[in-house]
Amino acid sequence: MPSSKSIPPKDRRLETGHEYERLAARFYVDKGFDVLERNWRAGRKEIDLIVRKRDLVVFVEVKSSASKRFGHPAERVDRRKRENLANCARQYIIARDLSGVDLRFDVVTFVDGRIEHFPDAFEVE
Repeated sequence: MPSSKSIPPKDRRLETGHEYERLAARFYVDKGFDVLERNWRAGRKEIDLIVRKRDLVVFVEVKSSASKRFGHPAERVDRRKRENLANCARQYIIARDLSGVDLRFDVVTFVDGRIEHFPDAFEVE
């Protein structure tokens, strides 16, 4: 296995991102949710996690940062990102023929390895 120094920076970021997504999934499982999807794609758009607990389906965006030096990672879930997540979620709902469920958008961040959960982080119009 190559050392982390020999892994290209982009690949290291992807590897780290996937690890944080796994930790976020574990966070939800520990709270009684089932993980329905990881990295669900609709075209070029993606939802990091889709989890469900009874009649609640949650679309989760996972963001991380080594520090808050350049702002909190939750700040990167801007208007455009929220619109993309909402459009992707609509496609998921249609593809899975979901009805009779409550929907929520959460953001889970990791700053210096510490998890922060922002339930119901935004609403869609």
